[in-house]
Amino acid sequence: MMNTDEEAIKSLSDSATTFFLNCIDLSSPDIQHSVSLLKQACLDSGFFYVINHGISEEFMDEAFSQSKRFFDLPIKEKMKLLRNKKHRGYTPVLDQHLDPINQVHGDYKEGYYIGVEVPDDDSDTEKPFFGPNVWPSTNILPGWRQTMEKYHREVLEVAKAIARLIALALDLEGNFFDQQEILGKPIAMLRLLHYEGLISDPTRGLYGAGAHSDFGLITLLATDDVAGLQICKHKDAKPQIWEHVAPLKGAFIVNLGDMLERWSNSMFRSTLHRVLGNGQRYSIAFFVEPNHDCLVECLPTCQSVENPPKYPPIKYETYLLQRYKETHADLNSYK
Repeated sequence: MMNTDEEAIKSLSDSATTFFLNCIDLSSPDIQHSVSLLKQACLDSGFFYVINHGISEEFMDEAFSQSKRFFDLPIKEKMKLLRNKKHRGYTPVLDQHLDPINQVHGDYKEGYYIGVEVPDDDSDTEKPFFGPNVWPSTNILPGWRQTMEKYHREVLEVAKAIARLIALALDLEGNFFDQQEILGKPIAMLRLLHYEGLISDPTRGLYGAGAHSDFGLITLLATDDVAGLQICKHKDAKPQIWEHVAPLKGAFIVNLGDMLERWSNSMFRSTLHRVLGNGQRYSIAFFVEPNHDCLVECLPTCQSVENPPKYPPIKYETYLLQRYKETHADLNSYK
């Protein structure tokens, strides 16, 4: 017999449909077909799969294995690596609170942030999201840093390839997002995630990750085979309709962030999504953020006299600092 929590999650799961995403093959020589599929996905849901991206399944499996090794450490060891003011390091369960209106507590997940490695003597370390990473001791996790640095490098290259297709879908030059002030030196954050197995119950405000949209340009998500991700294509609908996104082995689930919605004048969507916990689950998110100094404003190809810009220009650092402040616990609370 199911308990109340299990009945709640089953009821919610049964009432939500599974949404089948467009699948973008990065190895396809038919660029126009890929751009067409991608544009359709960006207009419809803001989510799509990316396959044949050049990162082997064996290496992705290794990254997941190393991630699990970290999360298996005792909490005392993990807290020694607590995230710093540069947002590098460990984030405990409930550290992030993505949907305070509907969540009783924060997110029932733990994580680990890894960014672009910027040495202490680099002048860029004065910027809020640049600096050296926090790494576990090699005595505790040998080879861990090397795996994560390689994963960060390789996924960033995949992200840039996707950004080129997005540029073409917006009638821009393919290298538009490669500019120095955008992805020439981006704030690219890798985040390891572990959902500890709490059964989510929306009727009680309990979620693996509360409903939210991502902050930046795009997010590349790799998941294990445990379902949990849901999207809401029409966030203003009453009631909201949530659809499951199925895991796809070896693929990235890619979604658009708030900055791309602003750049495209809301033509492309930064879609509301959440995670419902229903057992142990691991995922690896890669948040592709523009440079600190990037000024995000409506693209010329996305505006007209009849369709003027909907958002004022904004410096990306300003936006990102505000979103992190709104959604993460104050570091002083851990003292």
